[in-house]
Amino acid sequence: MRNLTVISLLVLLGTTASAAEKNVYKWTDENGQVHYGDSIPPEYADQPKERLNDQGVAVEEIEGKKTAEQLAEEERQREIAVAQKLQDRADQALLATYLSVEEIVMHRDRRVELFQAQAKVTELYLRNLERRLDGLREEASQYQPYSEDTEAPIIDEGLAEDLRETKETIARHERNLEKYETDERQIIERFNGDIERFKILKGINQPEKAASAGS
Repeated sequence: MRNLTVISLLVLLGTTASAAEKNVYKWTDENGQVHYGDSIPPEYADQPKERLNDQGVAVEEIEGKKTAEQLAEEERQREIAVAQKLQDRADQALLATYLSVEEIVMHRDRRVELFQAQAKVTELYLRNLERRLDGLREEASQYQPYSEDTEAPIIDEGLAEDLRETKETIARHERNLEKYETDERQIIERFNGDIERFKILKGINQPEKAASAGS
């Protein structure tokens, strides 16, 4: 019972002491003069300030209201930090994936060969389609609306459909061919960027000896 009474008394004294403590603040006005007080005047509420303990030692720094320039700079620094973090991850992945520049070059060239093979197949198919389209156009020239003969019969629906489908197929494969060429350029640029970054990370200064992709 005695122990409980002592503990209760200590808790009560501690609570009373905490209640008696007052926050003391330190701030600077527009003239550079330092002020102290247990409350901040409204006109200085947005200014940076410090909270002091009973010994006058700063125990907390309270930021003031930030300017638009400060907020913009903080956002810029956050973006830089995020970009650096992403770059660090990419660097780690690059070093974990490849052991040498030659390995990156080999991988790049294999990818490029795949796009080139797809492009060659598409070009061959396009030539066949264009020959077919030429034949259909020659056949359709005997009918309206392609014939100059006003007495020529109207084109058969099946022939007209073949013309339309062949034109659409050619257009689709031409778009595919453009995509293969674009993808090839992009993959070369990406791998060449990886090569340069790999050299920097490994401290390699010699120029790449391997032949350029697609040469």
